[in-house]
Amino acid sequence: MTPGLPPEAEAHYRLVDESERLERHRLERVRTQHVLARWLPEAADVLDVGGATGIHARWLAEQGHRVTLIDALPEHVERALEDGTYAAAVGDARALDVADEAVDALLLLGPLYHLVERDDRLRALGEARRVLRPGGLLFAGAVGYTASLLGGVAEGTLLDERFVDIVRQDLATGQHRNPDEVPEWFTTTFFHRPEELRDELEAAGFAVEALIGVEGPGWIVGEPEASLVAAELADAHPELAVLSAHLLAVGRRP
Repeated sequence: MTPGLPPEAEAHYRLVDESERLERHRLERVRTQHVLARWLPEAADVLDVGGATGIHARWLAEQGHRVTLIDALPEHVERALEDGTYAAAVGDARALDVADEAVDALLLLGPLYHLVERDDRLRALGEARRVLRPGGLLFAGAVGYTASLLGGVAEGTLLDERFVDIVRQDLATGQHRNPDEVPEWFTTTFFHRPEELRDELEAAGFAVEALIGVEGPGWIVGEPEASLVAAELADAHPELAVLSAHLLAVGRRP
C-alpha cells in the first residue's frame, strides 16, 4: 500500500486521471492558480506536496518558480518527471525527505483530503511548517463538508438513496466513504468545515492569512465565466466559503 493513502484511494487515483480532472474542472484550477499568484513572492522555492502529475507544478515553473513535486504514487511521479521543468520524487506528506527551512512556499492541495485522522493531518502540517523558511507560506487545500450535498443537487445524485446515505455521513462527521466504489462519488476522504481547517493550521503553528472557498457559489450551475466572477466576489465574505466544493487556507510560518 502507498504510504499516506487508503488502499481504496490509491485504487481511485489509478483509475481517475487527476490532471485530466483539473483540466476539465477549469474553475477549480484557475481559481487555485489565481490565489497562488496573489500570494507567492517572485522566483520562490516551492514544494508541491501531493502534486499528482504536475498540473500546478508545471504552471508554477512557467511563472519562474523553482519547483519540486512530491507525490505518494510512483506512477504520478513518473509522469511528472516527463515534463522536465521541475524536480519530482515519491514521498509521504507526514515525513518529508526535505531539509529544515528549505522552501519559501509549500502546496498541500491534496494530502489533507485523504489523511482522515486529525493526528495524521497535524503531522503533515507540522512537516510543512518544518521545511518552510520563517515567513514562508502554506497553501492548504481541503474538500468542503457540503461538497457532496451541493454536488448532489447539481448532478441529480441525491435521487439515489445510496448517495443520500453518503451525504448524511459527510454532513454529520466529515468522513466521506464510497462503499459501492462509484468513481464519480470520489473515495475515502475527510471533508472539512472551514473552522476545522483553520483550527488545524493554527494548531500546527501557522498564522492563517486567508481562508477562501475555491469555486465560490456558482459551481453548482456549471462553470460559466460568471462563476469565476462570483468566486472572486465571495472572497470578501468568509461565511460564503461553505458553498464551495473546495477550501483553500493560506498560512504563514511565523
